[in-house]
Amino acid sequence: MKNHRQQVGYFGEKLARHFLERRGYQIIATNYYTRWGEIDLIAQKNEWLFFIEVKTRLTNKFGWPEEAVTDNKLKKLKLTARQYLLKNNLPRSKAQLDVISIEINQSAKQAKIKHWQNVT
Repeated sequence: MKNHRQQVGYFGEKLARHFLERRGYQIIATNYYTRWGEIDLIAQKNEWLFFIEVKTRLTNKFGWPEEAVTDNKLKKLKLTARQYLLKNNLPRSKAQLDVISIEINQSAKQAKIKHWQNVT
């Protein structure tokens, strides 16, 4: 059984998938793990691959969701993305790292989604 934080994260990833799909992205992998870390979503649009970190918050008490993507986190995401490209024989693919931040207002039953593109 997932704890509350995991449930919020899973819900955010679901919202992010729908957000991307409505914009023409095809989700090709979710929760891709390597020894360096995890990439929440891997998507494709046209000839590009997108490695996407999703951050979801119910409150800004500890900062905005995108602020949780630190330099150290970006380094791990880059290593994980590189591993995905090599493992799938795609080393020369056009690829970028994006962040989707989601702020959920539970009382209003609304979510504010921001797509930060090419964050490296």
